[in-house]
Amino acid sequence: MLHEEMVEMTLASLRAYWPAHQHVALAWSGGKDSTALVTLLVHLIDAGELPQPEVLYVFYADTRLELPPLQRAADLMMNMLRARNWIRVVVVTAPLDKRFMVYILGRGVPPPNNNTLRWCTRQIKVEPMAAALGEAIAALPGSALMLTGVREGESAVRDGRIAMSCSKDGAECGQGWYQQVLPDAKGIRGRIATLAPLLHWRVCTVWDWLKVYAPQPEFGGWPTAILADAYGGDDATEINARTGCIGCPLAARDTALEVICAMPAWTHLTPLLELKPLYRWMREPAQRLRKSGVERLKDGSIAKNPQRMGPLTLEARAIALVQVLDIQRRARVDLINGEEEARIRELIAAHTFPNKWDGDEPSAAAWLDQVNQDGTVQPILFRDLVGA
Repeated sequence: MLHEEMVEMTLASLRAYWPAHQHVALAWSGGKDSTALVTLLVHLIDAGELPQPEVLYVFYADTRLELPPLQRAADLMMNMLRARNWIRVVVVTAPLDKRFMVYILGRGVPPPNNNTLRWCTRQIKVEPMAAALGEAIAALPGSALMLTGVREGESAVRDGRIAMSCSKDGAECGQGWYQQVLPDAKGIRGRIATLAPLLHWRVCTVWDWLKVYAPQPEFGGWPTAILADAYGGDDATEINARTGCIGCPLAARDTALEVICAMPAWTHLTPLLELKPLYRWMREPAQRLRKSGVERLKDGSIAKNPQRMGPLTLEARAIALVQVLDIQRRARVDLINGEEEARIRELIAAHTFPNKWDGDEPSAAAWLDQVNQDGTVQPILFRDLVGA
């Protein structure tokens, strides 16, 4: 059952900071924690536990890569939110050239990885969200309170950030994670504070709310049962599969997608399981270019990684585009829409590459240079390194 003391702590947290700000906004990713927050918040306002703001801004982060059950739930919920004239839903999408598939297949940037190139979250979610919030708040007087679904126990890295920040700006443990500065909100610094009122919630509390309470008419009648399917249905609490983008390259295993594909209603999504192997293929040397010879810095010194691998070749991008389009056709989803496909083809035709790359670099699989101490270069066959 829902732990009443946790809801009371959330309400106390909201009441502590609610009066200090003229505007209220909420960052909603479509995942379980932020969905629990948006549905609970609307219920508390409807029930008179919190004053109804003049406008509640709900910023929904559309990465274009959401798991279909989560996207369906989000679409239904946005319709319900828009039915309240005091809620303004803002769908936030990254600029066309910075969207996940366009950035990889059009510009040639390899799929992200946890070691050296983790660019995706900031580019397709954080930065667009901050820009949208800044644009909305800049024209309004006063300050805004930005609510997030950040929760302890969601990840070790996130818990570390919370531990370092929980005492900032006078916040106390038990009052949520309150900060008076929103990162990346350029031009409105000092006018936005963030609060995580579910910080203390456990995963079982989240599921109690989403599976038992939120769907009931007296709590809003929200379609959150669909969300539970993405995390394992009745076994959601035990599986607790963190969901991100479809086929997330940063996850060792896409447990949520596997669980969904095993359900009769979602078996047509099985082709999406081919995305992770495709991302791994794109990161291989045979599909990428590399810097050749000695790369020197402005001061004349040799760069630390002069033989680094770089962007995808034009050929690899064309092949991957065909593969992704085939996957989405078979899975009956929209990974690349018509506008994005046209832009990808336009960028490939224009021989577009990331900054400091021109496309004339050698294949990363053909040969490598060994840079000696005296600055001379000795070619080494890549296949020799593999066989060594």
